[in-house]
Amino acid sequence: MTDTPVRVAFMCVQNAGRSQMSTAFAEHERERRDLDDDVTILTGGTHPAEHVHDVVVELMREEGFDLSNRTPRKISTDELESCDYVATMGCSTLDLDADDANVDIRDWALDDPDGNDLDRVREIRNEIGGRVSALFDEIEQEVTTSA
Repeated sequence: MTDTPVRVAFMCVQNAGRSQMSTAFAEHERERRDLDDDVTILTGGTHPAEHVHDVVVELMREEGFDLSNRTPRKISTDELESCDYVATMGCSTLDLDADDANVDIRDWALDDPDGNDLDRVREIRNEIGGRVSALFDEIEQEVTTSA
């Protein structure tokens, strides 16, 4: 266990699709790996939508996640700069300067699920699940080696 939790943010413009799916998968990974005290998860958007996209709620329900009560929120540059890892979804208007901030920024360049058919959104969801799991492999390694 580390003294300071590893901070991870998942962000996009609307915080209504990809970043919400990423956050749900990350919360699951954190719990599954018993890293609740070691990892803090943030999510947000630069221009948040009114609600999580209906198709995202529907397809995450297939995987056992209930996103129906989640509300997109704005995320600040200060919040992002406080993170160890920031995953953007390919639509970022992120103003972080990676050279100034000690943040590992990853642009996952994922298609927006909004407006896509169910099969394509399932592909996006599954890719997100895999990327989040791989990121948590790294985080778990970092947390257990610094203990």
